[in-house]
Amino acid sequence: MDGTVIRNTGSHYVVELDGGEEISCKIKGNFRIKGIRTTNPVAVGDRVTVGEPAPDGTAFITAIKPRKNYIIRRASNLSKESHIIAANIDQALLVVTLVDPPTATTFIDRFLATAEAYSVPAIIAINKIDLLTGEDDIELKEAVSYLYRSIGYKVFALSAKTGEGLTTLKDELVGKVTLFSGNSGVGKSSLINDLIPGLDLKTAAISAAHGTGMHTTTFSEMFHLPEGGSIIDTPGVRGFGTVDFERNEVAHYFPEIFEKSGECRFNNCTHTCEPGCAVLRAVEDAEIAASRYASYLSILEDADESKYREGYK
Repeated sequence: MDGTVIRNTGSHYVVELDGGEEISCKIKGNFRIKGIRTTNPVAVGDRVTVGEPAPDGTAFITAIKPRKNYIIRRASNLSKESHIIAANIDQALLVVTLVDPPTATTFIDRFLATAEAYSVPAIIAINKIDLLTGEDDIELKEAVSYLYRSIGYKVFALSAKTGEGLTTLKDELVGKVTLFSGNSGVGKSSLINDLIPGLDLKTAAISAAHGTGMHTTTFSEMFHLPEGGSIIDTPGVRGFGTVDFERNEVAHYFPEIFEKSGECRFNNCTHTCEPGCAVLRAVEDAEIAASRYASYLSILEDADESKYREGYK
């Protein structure tokens, strides 16, 4: 029997069979070590084959079909393992906020670079624009929107609370499998509740002590949109550690840096200190945003594995 993994709790999986029936599944222990260096060998969105159910109704996943793509991040533990966020997706939506809590541009850029590396189109949704009431807040929203649109990314400004901008975003999701990701507290659950009436995902207030979000989604799950298409909801994350990026390829995942790199004097330019570097010149001339260049440098540092001996969160 074939189907799609629609829920991953860590201890078991729910597979939606091609006929529409949902079945609880497990994997055998040796399934985890067959050359798979991730904390979760099976991810939401995976197409799988399952065996006949046992008397208690539980079945075993016996095979994973080849993935067309996936999004991966470094696991937030002390090992070098990675974590597959979702598989077989048409696009990734990064939900960010500029206040309550603010999303760091480094986090945005790491997510976008990973999406580029794994050939997943990415879009950005700036949520909670109802909280942007001051002139400085409005200017920040316009600056962030302009920055990423100028690179080539679609940016939506919206409010899950008031409904502003939701119709435009909904049109972008119809008929596609979309991964929803973002920091804790950016309002992913509220946004999904607006997009799928009656779903009623749990939401939580922002921590007053730390100004950060508290986890309400504890495992990844796929939900079907009424108009067609699906959303894969994922737990909020604090950081985004990149995985297996070669130093000489990092620039490929920053479209504006990659474009400028063709003008560098040396083909193997790292864009850090070389003479005749067109990227460094573009940063000095503000043709490439300083924040994006800083994110590029931070990913170069990820090649130093000692950085993760204390874990990455």
